[in-house]
Amino acid sequence: MHNHILILVQARMTSSRFPGKVLKDIQGKPMLIHQLDRIAQIKTHVKLVVITSDQDSDDKLAQVVNEYGYDVFRGSMDDLLDRHYQAARIYGAEIVVKIPSDCPLIDPKVIDNVLSYYIENVPQFDFVSNLHPATYPDGNDVEVMSFSALKNAWEHATKPLEREHTTPYFWENPEEFSIGNVLWESGLKLDMSHRFTLDYPADFEFIKEVYDRLYPTNENFSLMDILDVLDQEPELMKLNEMYAGVNWYRHHLDELKTIDSSQTKL
Repeated sequence: MHNHILILVQARMTSSRFPGKVLKDIQGKPMLIHQLDRIAQIKTHVKLVVITSDQDSDDKLAQVVNEYGYDVFRGSMDDLLDRHYQAARIYGAEIVVKIPSDCPLIDPKVIDNVLSYYIENVPQFDFVSNLHPATYPDGNDVEVMSFSALKNAWEHATKPLEREHTTPYFWENPEEFSIGNVLWESGLKLDMSHRFTLDYPADFEFIKEVYDRLYPTNENFSLMDILDVLDQEPELMKLNEMYAGVNWYRHHLDELKTIDSSQTKL
């Protein structure tokens, strides 16, 4: 029944704050490839595709991803909703999973957790994520939607932030979609204190230190393994703590109905 689950990892080279970040080397491998290898560990049978832009600036990225044996789809640079929709349409997806390329520490168990919740409750939800509200450390972002819901958003979303960020149209229109959210079963809430995402050079330094400590002895290290390292070496958190709790919402609080200032640092 679920042969057509498609995980889409959006990636590009022209990040405004940290250009080329996704191909930065860690432990002899581009960071994006580490992330794809982590995602590929999930138990659910899926198709995994990197979606990048059709611009020359992303030729190198597409080439590297292909060299490591992963599929690439190329589409609109700025309309990420269109890029996701067109990839899903071409691959014949029934269920679409959105994971951004700035999550190189994402735990495959978290992906399985969110995806399983969606699948076990079919057809109850149009959209399920672990972000509204968030509890996992930032950088474990998983959003799951039906193809028909994605098509609906693609047809009707008009605001620039809805086109650029792909999924706000879902959570901003709860009367139109049935929406589910997965909280971290640990009971912990670390989304504002622990930053495992990659947006700034300081984030790269943190992620590199984590990989240097864990990857050589266990390539498939888990979220709990990372937290153990941070318990032993709390000073590592200082590398990017100035950005903990900072996310893209902060620029759009006046436009978003379902997000408030408690969910982002300004």
